[in-house]
Formats: sequence, structure tokens, C-alpha cells
Amino acid sequence: MSSQNNSSGGKSNPMTQDAASRIQSTQTKAGHDVGKDSFAARAQSAGDRNANAGGGTNAQSGGKGK
Repeated sequence: MSSQNNSSGGKSNPMTQDAASRIQSTQTKAGHDVGKDSFAARAQSAGDRNANAGGGTNAQSGGKGK
């Protein structure tokens, strides 16, 4: 049993590299820290982990771009 609360009714939405990139971009534009231990850095790490585990898609790994 997971110790994390999940408000989406049991479904998870794994972080993708594209989503992490959007987070980092908006954090930078808003003047927020995007260095080590920031939310943007944690999002990027999760996106990379999921892509390496096959959980995310992006243009570099053969996913469809916009």
C-alpha cells in the first residue's frame, strides 16, 4: 500500500520529459529557482526516470511531437 495520497481515484499520471520541460520553463519565466532540490529539478528527474523505464514518451524516444 502506498503512503502517498492520490486524488485521481487510484490512477497515476507519470511525469513525462515534455511535462517536466514545461514546468521548468514556467518556473524560469516566473523567476523561481530551478536549481538542485527545486520542484523543477525533481520533475525533470522523475521525467527522466520514467522515460528510462519506458513510462514516458517524447520526440527523442520516438513519441509523436506536436
